[in-house]
Amino acid sequence: MTTQAAYLEDVNLVERCLGRVSGAQEAAARDLFRRYRGRVHAALFRILGGNADMEDLLQETFVQVFASLKSWRAEASLATWIDRIAVRVAYRAIGRRRSRLEQLSDGDAPEVAVATDGPAAVMARDGVRRLYVALDALSPAARIAFALHEIDGRSMAEVAEVTGASVTATKLRVWRARRSLEAAAARDPVLREFLRDEGGAR
Repeated sequence: MTTQAAYLEDVNLVERCLGRVSGAQEAAARDLFRRYRGRVHAALFRILGGNADMEDLLQETFVQVFASLKSWRAEASLATWIDRIAVRVAYRAIGRRRSRLEQLSDGDAPEVAVATDGPAAVMARDGVRRLYVALDALSPAARIAFALHEIDGRSMAEVAEVTGASVTATKLRVWRARRSLEAAAARDPVLREFLRDEGGAR
């Protein structure tokens, strides 16, 4: 699908959700949810890691999407606009979770969903868990920038657009996150091995 065709499809979908064109609003809302659910879930998961509240956070994101849909002006793609809402939800989730995590030891840190077949998978699960423990020590802004760029694979420009920061500020946040992870890995051989296997904190 071309960029122009995708844009027109987004506009039509939003207009139907708002009841501005013929077509059932409820069906249009379901279409929007189905189209973007996976994208939002992936972004939240990569920012937050394993989270027992993931479905609640997903629902919170789409409640805000539908409540704010009239404000979409198509300066950005619908996907980018929804990403911005998901990032705001993630910011709040980090804040809520941080106070809880301060009460936990590393051994009590939340698990991240990874396949558990065999020793390699167990090591991978432990490595991912330790990665997200290390990410918990970052500022929310640095954590989100790092997760979207390094884990989700988005460009610096896209991360900057989604987070409402400049590209320069985004690069600085990612750099600080990498340095923090390198320091954590220097103290933790399991995390160090995991980062090396995954390409490291480049």
